[in-house]
Amino acid sequence: MNFDLTEDQRAIRAAIQDVCRDFDDDYWLARDRSGEFAHDFHAALAQAGWLGVAMPTEYGGAGLGISEAALMMEAISESGAGMSGASAVHMNIFGLHPVVVYGSQEQKARWLPPLIRGEEKACFGVTEPNTGLNTLRLKTMAVRQGDRYVVNGQKVWISTAQVADKILLLARTTPLEEVTKPTLGLSLFYTTLDRARVEVREIEKLGRKAVDSNQLFIDNLEIPVEDRIGEEGKGFEYILHGMNPERLLIAAEAVGLGRAALRKAAQYAGERIVFDRPIGQNQGIQHPLAQRWIELEAATLMYQKAAWLYDQGRPCGAEANAAKFLCAEAGFRACESAVLTHGGMGYAKEYHVERYLREAMLPRIAPVSRELILCFIAEKVLGLPKSY
Repeated sequence: MNFDLTEDQRAIRAAIQDVCRDFDDDYWLARDRSGEFAHDFHAALAQAGWLGVAMPTEYGGAGLGISEAALMMEAISESGAGMSGASAVHMNIFGLHPVVVYGSQEQKARWLPPLIRGEEKACFGVTEPNTGLNTLRLKTMAVRQGDRYVVNGQKVWISTAQVADKILLLARTTPLEEVTKPTLGLSLFYTTLDRARVEVREIEKLGRKAVDSNQLFIDNLEIPVEDRIGEEGKGFEYILHGMNPERLLIAAEAVGLGRAALRKAAQYAGERIVFDRPIGQNQGIQHPLAQRWIELEAATLMYQKAAWLYDQGRPCGAEANAAKFLCAEAGFRACESAVLTHGGMGYAKEYHVERYLREAMLPRIAPVSRELILCFIAEKVLGLPKSY
């Protein structure tokens, strides 16, 4: 059993680090203050060819696996970009996987190349204000009228909608009471985000200010039939193919953020002199940081195992969820310890760790809660009765 990165994977990590060097701590601090989307960072990764890391080569992608994509996202986050940098490109990596698997050749040729080249940005429209994680209860309706669908409804917590050109949208095409089972009747679309028909209202939030989160109000949005992915009514089945990759990328990003925080903490502990000695000489400082390193290493192995299973075409639902859980918790604890190590200065923006801590909350919440992950493991792995 070989736990080492391959030569190609090491090269990927080094190449991402090279790109990220041009976007230092001060860059991300400025974006955190202004809320401006990191367009130049997005463009730099596009120019270097990384936005299509897991996309098919025939459309301009690199054709690599989720293992390599997760490694890339960890490196971005670990550079100090954190969730602001990772989320700026996150949708490119996993979001259009349903198109890759279920889209027609015409759709792939039309949609994938401009996304990979960085000419278009996309957002992911699933979550709704009154349904939360209960995706089968979505209320947004898409009614077919001839050669197009007319969509009305609301979405919430939609990242990058302020800057997106396209939206991957899940909507109900058959009312829930008319389907034989609740997983049917939902359809998936990839279409232009028509701002004349979609009001995008930004949500002020705790962290990751440089990547907007929004509520969408959809009023008679017209979607051509040719923008529907696959068959009508099978959209829920299609988005399932993106859920495990999304969990794995979030897991890797959380680990990267934790490593960035741990690096800052260890550096500060070695330099800060109190009572004529560096505070890092004290076990009260050493031990928490050492424990955070152990936790990050263990979480890394979990996400790497889950990504390997996914790339081998094997079931990985339990492992992907477990990886998201462990990595989010390990990343958060590392960021918390980094702030505490800095003492009062950990509360100051100029030391960056307070930004990491604010961003570290996100992987614990999205795209699935810790509690629902535990319910999933209890039911699917331990065979316990479904609790929800």
